[in-house]
Amino acid sequence: MLSTSSHTRIFLHLPPTDLRKGFDRLAALVEQGLQQDPLSGDWFVFHNRSSDRVKLLYWMGDGYALWYKRLEEGSFRFPQAAEGQTSVTISATDWAMLLDGVDLSSVRRGKRYRRSA
Repeated sequence: MLSTSSHTRIFLHLPPTDLRKGFDRLAALVEQGLQQDPLSGDWFVFHNRSSDRVKLLYWMGDGYALWYKRLEEGSFRFPQAAEGQTSVTISATDWAMLLDGVDLSSVRRGKRYRRSA
């Protein structure tokens, strides 16, 4: 069962990834490509070239877990990468919308207070 906490960050790896990669090769991609710690408990999401499959890697405290989804029709709408950008952080709400087929670039959000980091 996948569940996020308020502290869970979700990183989308924007370039397509060979989803034949397993735990260790994806963890290495997180370290080297995203410059993040794969043992942090954050979620790292990868997609294939046609964006009809996603694979999520995360650390559960005692080992890695992988979650994998293949669409029978359609594709996931990942954001477009800016020049030199390899990842983007999204919220749990954005993750749910992405899985439901919503194009995140078309979402209009109301004004909300955000504490600066």
